[in-house]
Amino acid sequence: MFYQGKKVLVTGGTGLIGQPLVRMLLDQGAQVRIASLDDPALAHPRAEFKRTNLMRFENCLEVCQGMDLVFNLVGIKGSPGVTTRKVASVFVPNLMFNTNMMEAARQAEVSWYLFTSTVGVYAQAEVFIEDEMWKKPPGENDKFAGWAKRMGELQAEAYAIEYGWKKVSIVRPANVYGPHDNFDPRNAMVVPSLIRRALEGEDPFVVWGDGSPIRDFIHAEDVARGMMLAVEKGVTDPMNLGSGTGITIKELVDIIVSHLPKKPKVVWDTSKPAGDRKRLMDISRARQHGFQPQITFAQGIPAVMQWYLENKTATDRRYNVFTTNKLV
Repeated sequence: MFYQGKKVLVTGGTGLIGQPLVRMLLDQGAQVRIASLDDPALAHPRAEFKRTNLMRFENCLEVCQGMDLVFNLVGIKGSPGVTTRKVASVFVPNLMFNTNMMEAARQAEVSWYLFTSTVGVYAQAEVFIEDEMWKKPPGENDKFAGWAKRMGELQAEAYAIEYGWKKVSIVRPANVYGPHDNFDPRNAMVVPSLIRRALEGEDPFVVWGDGSPIRDFIHAEDVARGMMLAVEKGVTDPMNLGSGTGITIKELVDIIVSHLPKKPKVVWDTSKPAGDRKRLMDISRARQHGFQPQITFAQGIPAVMQWYLENKTATDRRYNVFTTNKLV
């Protein structure tokens, strides 16, 4: 197997995508090091764990030493509400994570580097296609996170031009959900936010908009598989990782409600914004490289609901820049 015996660094390896990625790498025989600001108890017991602030270059250089591969997953994300208010808390750390980690990996002469970009790099459109990204700026709601991640992608291009360092895979995940997500009601994304509120018995269950917007959701395990595939195959063109199909917010709510023991009354608050009508990933490029999502939404959502019920306390051990207001 490709990863057998390789020394692999996963920044953000205690997070939503990092947890399944670390597990899969270990299962394939890799020696994994995790760099994160989360509680060490969240790290896989068979991985080396370093609690460190990757905004500081010297820390990035330290964790990259001796590594064959680097998966850079570390980043700041949150609900549209919080990320449009605390824009500096999104923009500045993401820029520094990008710049410091890629430069450290280059100096440490790692064999390959994966940069995690975002759906937020795209301008408003119904279908996002990789090669059309630079034609327009990111949408207004994604402006700060989108530009920060675009700078990471440009950094990889700059290194290829000046240093001949063509060792970077760039993946752009869609809306990722799964266990180990941020369920904090103050800044969680739509899936964990709705799951938490539903399981806490909110009745009536109030949801913004009319439920008609279509979104592309992908399970964190599928994203991790796509990342490993990109590195193994040495993919250097940016690659979307999504489900390839859309689901309405109403369908999401219906799935959640159908798995509740007591069904609440669902109220659609049409006075609140619903967002873009449709946002889907074109995953043709990923499919050409052999990528195929394996976890359907109907399978994934009830599994996440059950995980949350069993792990409520674990979600409170996640590092959250929006509540601490600083990176330690």
